[in-house]
Amino acid sequence: MRADVLRRLVAGHVCLHACMAGTRMAAPLLALRQGFSPLAVGILLALFSLTQVFLALPAGRFADRHGLRRPVGWAVVASMLGVGLAVAFPVFPVLCLSALLTGGATGSASIALQRHVGRAAEGATELKRVFSWLAIGPAISNFMGPFAAGLLIDHAGVTAGDATGYRAAFLLMALLPLGSWFFVRPLRELRPAPVPLTPEVHKTWDLLAEPQMRRLMLVNWCLSSCWDVHTFVVPVLGHERGFSASVIGSILGAFAIAATAVRVLMPLFASRLREHVVVTGAMLMTALMFGIYPAMQSPLTMGLCSVILGVVLGSVQPMIMSTLHQITPEARHGEALGLRLMAINASSVLMPLLFGTVGAVVGVSVVFWSVGLAVGAGARPAWLMRPVPRAGPHAAGQGHTKRP
Repeated sequence: MRADVLRRLVAGHVCLHACMAGTRMAAPLLALRQGFSPLAVGILLALFSLTQVFLALPAGRFADRHGLRRPVGWAVVASMLGVGLAVAFPVFPVLCLSALLTGGATGSASIALQRHVGRAAEGATELKRVFSWLAIGPAISNFMGPFAAGLLIDHAGVTAGDATGYRAAFLLMALLPLGSWFFVRPLRELRPAPVPLTPEVHKTWDLLAEPQMRRLMLVNWCLSSCWDVHTFVVPVLGHERGFSASVIGSILGAFAIAATAVRVLMPLFASRLREHVVVTGAMLMTALMFGIYPAMQSPLTMGLCSVILGVVLGSVQPMIMSTLHQITPEARHGEALGLRLMAINASSVLMPLLFGTVGAVVGVSVVFWSVGLAVGAGARPAWLMRPVPRAGPHAAGQGHTKRP
């Protein structure tokens, strides 16, 4: 895959994701400023993931039919419309609509971008390399979007945090998706994926008939839950131990920096990495770290655990994406990506509610230990998740040959 094409795809991903990340930071702050309760803010945040639960599968099928530019184009329109409405009408119902539109648009565009990258890659080694680079995009945008929005909220108004500052932040977020269209529009579409001579009627759940796909979905769900539980539990543990907000933020920031750093380094060693080995090792190490994390009492030791977890969990997504493209038919890559995204976002909506309930009853340490046990038990399915060649016209390697 050409380097300039990959750079354009990563940059396009950053612009759209930064729009959502900045809106996801600014909208709850505005809602709190307007006097809405933490429950209302929690519902607002859940809406960013909720749309993706319902749109992921249709978006995957749409990408399979139409390729890259049309799905990204519609995502750009939806994002700009959603945040643009918040510029004109910065009230809670409109913020909820903005969350639905930007969340759904970002998820849909991510599927199209991931599908394009996976089909353009040549072989398993390049799959790992390009997905490592693509995974850097959300990490960059999760810093860039909130940072830019925060600066405008504090400094663009007459006083810090007034309505003018929020409008300026939403306006910048509404303009960012134009950058995605600028980067993606010149790219050539790949030729359509080959289809069987005899058309078959497929149901999405048919993908789960394959044992490898079931293992991948189980492993992916376990590991995505680890991201959620870390984000949820660390502030609670820090608060219980009297840490300041900046210290808690630094611990979580160390996790994000470590996850980004390992994705930058992984392309250098892609030829030596084996997907099932990396994922199995990550699950075992995560189980170990979740076992000892609650015993860490100082910010330094918790920060060290956070860095190790960031390295371990940050290495997983490129391996999962590479495996998914090798074990699913080329003509259904978008659908498989949609199924994966649907499961992740459903988990992001439901799991924090479960963690909160369990933590309130038996303590947050038990949440860490329970998830650690579940992740450790998932190490065996992860080991069995090694890609095997598919028989017939949809062989795994067939989707990764060079295309005109």
